[in-house]
Amino acid sequence: MWPIYLKGLLISLALVCSIGVQNIFVFNNAIANKLSRSILFASFIWIADTALTVIAFLGMGAIISTHPVFKIIVMAVGGLMVIWIGYGIIKSAASFKFDLAQNQLTTKRAFIMSWIVTWANPQALIDTSLMLGAFRSTLTEAQVLPFMLGIVSATALWFFGITLILNLLKDKLPNQVLVAINVISGLIVMGYGFYLGWNVLHFLFF
Repeated sequence: MWPIYLKGLLISLALVCSIGVQNIFVFNNAIANKLSRSILFASFIWIADTALTVIAFLGMGAIISTHPVFKIIVMAVGGLMVIWIGYGIIKSAASFKFDLAQNQLTTKRAFIMSWIVTWANPQALIDTSLMLGAFRSTLTEAQVLPFMLGIVSATALWFFGITLILNLLKDKLPNQVLVAINVISGLIVMGYGFYLGWNVLHFLFF
């Protein structure tokens, strides 16, 4: 099941490395704190993100597995959503800037903020459910676990990896590098959106 694991890994990396509220939180704390503290705060974000991912993926998957028509709807809507999100990632890439004005947080506040930036955005909850539900509809039961392991592994690699890199390099990392990451991730996300659209057409006409 390595191809399925790698598929989940690639999809998750493409989504998680786009510049959003979660990553701004991770970036700022990686720059503002010593390494051990930055890693701790990154773990808070990873736990919150993993909880959201698992609930969105499995919850939506349970619904679509028992309603074939809903499966097609989710794949179609989710595919369009993925394409739109990918386009948004690319469009907003050039406007990214570090927010160096954020003050250091206490451990308690950092833990609370990690869950807030992950869960308190209704649109993000909807997007996550639609996207992961759409991908869930293309998997067999045996493929679910390796796919999920790929997703969780990718978020761990990103959150902890980017924390380590930014903490060590601080201001030496050019802003253009993150812009390039955004553009590449946006293209990958859009590609998977078109892949979902193809699955819908294949199911309906072939």
